[in-house]
Amino acid sequence: MLIKQLSVPKNVVNTISEKATLQESIELLEETGYRCVPVLDESGKIFRGNIYKMHIYRHKANGGDMSLPVTHLLKNATKYVHLNSSFFKIFFMIKDLPYITVLDDNNHFYGILTHSSLIDLLQQSWSIDQGSYVLTIATPGQKGDLTSITKIINRYCSIMSCITLDVKRENMVRRTIMTLEPGVSEKTLEELTHNLERKGFKVVGTEDLHNN
Repeated sequence: MLIKQLSVPKNVVNTISEKATLQESIELLEETGYRCVPVLDESGKIFRGNIYKMHIYRHKANGGDMSLPVTHLLKNATKYVHLNSSFFKIFFMIKDLPYITVLDDNNHFYGILTHSSLIDLLQQSWSIDQGSYVLTIATPGQKGDLTSITKIINRYCSIMSCITLDVKRENMVRRTIMTLEPGVSEKTLEELTHNLERKGFKVVGTEDLHNN
């Protein structure tokens, strides 16, 4: 359901029919300003792939026939997710794409999920707009580290969000990013930081969300 809410629905997405020519496609891309758009079959239900502005111009520059159908330069035909797909799959698939196509339960084109929508979701999950400070804490990645960290911080304030990242650096196996509740003072921040480091957890970064 969350993917459905984040997606741009079909009725407001610029698409191109598989019967359109390359010339018609480049005209739409120039008019809308998009670098690529989805291509659908004649019924407007089946996703065929994406057409990119750069590929059409490269074709044209090499003396290619612009009256060829848009399917001549289709890309990303297998790059899509479903409304019930996991976010892990979305993040992996969208990495090199401007958007990921979303299909419904009938494998029909539902719409697209853009990079900006995912960034907005991450911003919400980090509670950037509501929190006070964001701490980046380095841990050795041992069992129980997260429990210990949260116990220490909860003595002083509540944790609004928590994200753990693995990194490949010597003496820094994992980074845990925590957003603290509103109203945390500098004095409280200093005290909890001191306690974390006294227990062997290095606070490698502190961001003041009010001043940033």
